[in-house]
Amino acid sequence: MELFNFAFFSHYDDRISKLADLADKEDVWDFSDTAEKTFAILKNYLQYTFMKLYDDAQVSYTSDNKHACFNTGLTTAYHEDIYAVFVEHKGRTEGSVHQPFYSWGFLKESDRKLLTHFPGSALPKRANYFTKPEELILNPLHNISADIEHIINDNVDRFPQFFQSMDISAKCSLLKGAIDIAKKRAFANYKVAVPQYYNGKIQLLLPLHFTSQTGNPDLALALEKHDDFYTARTCLTMKMAYNNARLITKPQSAWLKP
Repeated sequence: MELFNFAFFSHYDDRISKLADLADKEDVWDFSDTAEKTFAILKNYLQYTFMKLYDDAQVSYTSDNKHACFNTGLTTAYHEDIYAVFVEHKGRTEGSVHQPFYSWGFLKESDRKLLTHFPGSALPKRANYFTKPEELILNPLHNISADIEHIINDNVDRFPQFFQSMDISAKCSLLKGAIDIAKKRAFANYKVAVPQYYNGKIQLLLPLHFTSQTGNPDLALALEKHDDFYTARTCLTMKMAYNNARLITKPQSAWLKP
């Protein structure tokens, strides 16, 4: 279920702006290369958070099904949870899709309008993306096996322009070198690896540098954990990586920036 199939939002951009004001302040809800404030990161976060909650049956409804709400996972500056609240939506459709609810707004947990329909015990929980905390930390005892051919062939358009113009031998050498350095950095400091949620799984992200080790990374290598090793079969742009990582929590890494 997608958010816009579930509910109709009037003046969506205004509502998102108000949500950003209500929530505890983050440095930015937009990417650094965006001139106009659109709250792109917040919109992505909200839509994918809803999809996870809906799949996990963590959207709450009143007994008459005339109201619904979900926990956004965001809090106010005073640490109150923020909920997206909806009312029954009669007769409106978006294209061929009937949206059963209409957005009432975003309310903090002490708001009387929220508690009128959802007393404290009925308020839904925030999204949970992992059951084992160790999934969020890189194990330095586990080897990392990278499928170089797959990473290049399936993601070449994500690489820097100069990389794309190289012959295959040079591409392989440069990518292997970048992965080796990323491994060493992560094994020396496990905090280098940033967890992300993608395709129903927790993965870890490592920074890949193709130009300078002192500048911003060019891509993020995605690691998938197995019993006693990791595999790497894809890499992500910084925007993709940040969006996926932000679903779990605000990244505190020195290298993964919006």
